[in-house]
Amino acid sequence: MHEQITAEEYESWSEEQCAGIEVVDGMAVVSPAASKRHNRLARILANALDAAAGLEWNADTDFDVRLQDVPLTNCRPDVVVYRADTIDITPTRPEHVLLVAEVVSPGSETTDRIVRVDQYAKAGIGLYWRIEQAATGVPLVYTYALDPTTKTYREGDVFTGLLKVAAPYPVEIDLGRL
Repeated sequence: MHEQITAEEYESWSEEQCAGIEVVDGMAVVSPAASKRHNRLARILANALDAAAGLEWNADTDFDVRLQDVPLTNCRPDVVVYRADTIDITPTRPEHVLLVAEVVSPGSETTDRIVRVDQYAKAGIGLYWRIEQAATGVPLVYTYALDPTTKTYREGDVFTGLLKVAAPYPVEIDLGRL
């Protein structure tokens, strides 16, 4: 029988122990290592978002967002845009986060297309982007915005080629570079 992990137990683990692990409803889930293409997409997207964010927001990769304490649910989105003034607050909470983005990889399709959408919406994260690696080589970015009354996402625009978003801050990313 597997036992649930508490927040206190998880916080006692080293960064090396937490790498590649997410906790869903108190159960540790080991994620397979991402491909170079996947990591490159996430890094370029995070760098572009960070450059556009100004002083109020940061964009980073590879850290936990604590969606809930009991049962413990920690997710590791591919890209997180969060308030700059919360950089030293651990764990990062949904109220610190503006946007999460997931790069879909083989093996993560159902999680990124269905499970994450529901988890992030219920946690109250305002924006969710799903990046699909298209056969053309130019990724597709599916955008979602939270409806705070229903705690569900509304589907937004789909971008390919050039991603141009005005709110909450202007972002223009050449997806051909991804």
